[in-house]
Amino acid sequence: DSNTGKLLFTAPSGRTWKEFLEESHRHGWPSFRDDEVNWDVVRILPNGETVSIDGTHLGHNLPDKAGNRLCINLVSIAGNPSSSV
Repeated sequence: DSNTGKLLFTAPSGRTWKEFLEESHRHGWPSFRDDEVNWDVVRILPNGETVSIDGTHLGHNLPDKAGNRLCINLVSIAGNPSSSV
C-alpha cells in the first residue's frame, strides 16, 4: 500500500515472471490473480473497485475466463514497506 507500506500482492504465484509481465503488458497495468493477493488487506467492492483495508484506491477487478484479474494502478502500490512488515 503506497500509504501504509502494507504488503498487498506477491507475484508471481502459480505462474512465471514472464507470464506475469506478459499479462500486465497486454492489459496496460499490473494484473494480479487471486493467488497473488494478500486478502488480509485487499478488498474488491461490489462495483469492482479494488481497495486496501486502509482505504487506498488500488484499481479494479476485471475478471476474465481465468478468474479474477485485479488491474492495479502502479502508483497505488509503489512505495516502501513499513518497518513492521
